[in-house]
Amino acid sequence: MKEAKYCRTEGDAVRCLLCPHYCLIGDGMLGLCSGKKNVGGRLYAINYGETVSIATDPMEKKPLYHFYPGFSILSVAPNGCSLRCPFCQNWQISQGKSSTQFISPEKLVDLAMRCDSVGVAYTYSEPLIWFEYLLDAGKLLHARSLKNVLVTNGMINEEPLNELIPLIDAANIDVKGMDEHFYRELKGDLKTVLKTIRIVKDYWHIELTNLIIPTKNDSPDALSSLVDFVAELGDDIPLHFSRYFPCYKYDIPPTPESTLRYAWELARKKLKYVYVGNIWIEGAHDTRCPGCGQVVVSRGHFSVDMSGLRGKKCKRCGYEINLVI
Repeated sequence: MKEAKYCRTEGDAVRCLLCPHYCLIGDGMLGLCSGKKNVGGRLYAINYGETVSIATDPMEKKPLYHFYPGFSILSVAPNGCSLRCPFCQNWQISQGKSSTQFISPEKLVDLAMRCDSVGVAYTYSEPLIWFEYLLDAGKLLHARSLKNVLVTNGMINEEPLNELIPLIDAANIDVKGMDEHFYRELKGDLKTVLKTIRIVKDYWHIELTNLIIPTKNDSPDALSSLVDFVAELGDDIPLHFSRYFPCYKYDIPPTPESTLRYAWELARKKLKYVYVGNIWIEGAHDTRCPGCGQVVVSRGHFSVDMSGLRGKKCKRCGYEINLVI
């Protein structure tokens, strides 16, 4: 447990300033994310170092296709989340409370070194609610030339985000859609998420993911709005469309393959790197050279073949691919 950094006292309560919920937390109570608690008028990060899951994953599982492709990364998570997605695949830890073990920042670094990891990915639930832990662990990892990776919903206010920026190397940011009403259903704020993306794109390697849910965010207009947003940021930002399956509180049938193919083909008209996950579609996991169309990185079941590259460049035409290797 560690005192929270971003908060202010309001009478007997404390207001958390980390994310756009601005939770007003009474004595003995928790914030919406379950990571912050008012203890005697002071706000504490009760989730500090409390780790609910730890594993070594392929980088492609995050998914990050353009950041150290083919490498593995130590992956950790806390309980809790700043959203309330009724379709969450990890709801047991994001919406529930599972048993944890305390892993100090120093021990986390040691674990990453021992498993020969590129660094640490903060993932599975929502890492931004682990803010104080990210700061401490991130500094120690960087001191050992290890990388910090976020798999996040992007729900954070600008001031704490600016403090975090120098410590993060890459992120996959989950964009639920481009509809503010849909975000409100999830207890989220679209404007904050888009602002986060606009800020960090100049500092981190970023890739974006959109889980396509039938009847919720799968209309042609919704998909076009997302593609246009990414194209405005930069046409070389990788975009991942992911197939939804019924989970937690949603029993909507799985996303049809035809919808995923439509999204993939639509996005490829404006973006250089577009992928489809949670389903096998021929070619939809591979990286093609924007210059000549040659497959430069092929992928299958988290195996990676980079034989089409010479360094970061296409072997055939010399076009430089947006890669961190």
